[in-house]
Amino acid sequence: MKKLVLFGAGKIGRSFVGQLFAQSGYEVVFIDIDEMVITELNAKRQYKVVIKSNSPDQVLLVKNVRGVLGTQKDKVVSELVSCDLAAVSVGQRGLMAINPILARAITERKRIAGNPLDIIIAENMRNADEFIFNELSQNVENDFPLKDWVGLVETSIGKMVPIMPDEEVQRDPLLVYAEPYNTLILDKKAFKNPIPEVEGVAPKDNIKAWVDRKSYIHNFGHAATAYAGHLASTDAVYLSEVLESKAVKKFVRSAMLQSANILVQKYRGEFTIEDLTLHIDDLLHRFSNRALRDTVFRVGCDLQRKLHRNDRVLSPLLDGIRMNLPENKIMQVFAYGLCFGQKDENGNRIAGDKHFSKMLYTKGLPWVLTNICGLKRDEDTQYIQRILAAQWSLSPLKLTLGNRFAKNNRFQHA
Repeated sequence: MKKLVLFGAGKIGRSFVGQLFAQSGYEVVFIDIDEMVITELNAKRQYKVVIKSNSPDQVLLVKNVRGVLGTQKDKVVSELVSCDLAAVSVGQRGLMAINPILARAITERKRIAGNPLDIIIAENMRNADEFIFNELSQNVENDFPLKDWVGLVETSIGKMVPIMPDEEVQRDPLLVYAEPYNTLILDKKAFKNPIPEVEGVAPKDNIKAWVDRKSYIHNFGHAATAYAGHLASTDAVYLSEVLESKAVKKFVRSAMLQSANILVQKYRGEFTIEDLTLHIDDLLHRFSNRALRDTVFRVGCDLQRKLHRNDRVLSPLLDGIRMNLPENKIMQVFAYGLCFGQKDENGNRIAGDKHFSKMLYTKGLPWVLTNICGLKRDEDTQYIQRILAAQWSLSPLKLTLGNRFAKNNRFQHA
């Protein structure tokens, strides 16, 4: 039996990556710092995945699994030396923590096993391969031929994980909810060993294009739904609720199609507008899945990250401006994002969002663009001027921010 060593026994690890490989005949060894989860995995050697949709639930039983505690470094290295493949789903902070162990294992594999280690990077993170390579480089000898001994396989993670009730988690710590979508898009060219034959794995030649597809279509559509939905109905809690509005759904779809057109022009020959339109309609159907219980707050919050130039809204917007393509709907989404003030179930906003709004009100949009959103005052003049020229004409922003910006002329001068 082939073996996958998977760092991260969280929701994506168990419901997506672990499920795919276990059901294709791999033994899946989870590495995690949650002692209770590891103990349960080793006691049961299986767990349940409940498929949540607008249809009756389906239950999958995932077998051939076990766990190793992340603090048992010698055991972790031993598993990595003898495995066929590794994967990581731990977030950026987690990646920094496990890189020394990965570096040690890669060195040991060269000495003992004589074959490279391929690592599937199951993270929602752009340029994750470069980040991990740079971290690994700091943990191996200067003359170690790292490029020859590790394959860093970027992915585009489109899986959405439903929110689980606390009582379900307490009843069964290994139980995990999942939506029906089950395709793992990954970098075909990054493997040093043969590409694994796993149902649901979709290797792509140009992974950068597919990572941008996730950001420009999926992530952008998520944000557009939350921001437009919040303005349309401040009382709405769930994403599925706001999409019941025909006006919101129509606007979100039109904005996503604009972003799709920019993506088609950016990666000529990789996508067609027909295929992306089908993808958009499928996403809107998935966003409307009531069983996901995904909240407007969760999808829209963290404005400092989601309204940054390298993220889901400004990236397609800036590309649209640069390529002189229609981007007025995307511009509206950005304006709606600036107005986003949704609170969680306890009536709170995250600290970063409160700071974002405070700076917008006290310092002005030009300051926010250059100090929070990542635009550079000198190099990005055309983008700043275009955004400032457009924003004040958009009534929701004008109504939200009032006349204070008109008085001090902050929208007109960066």
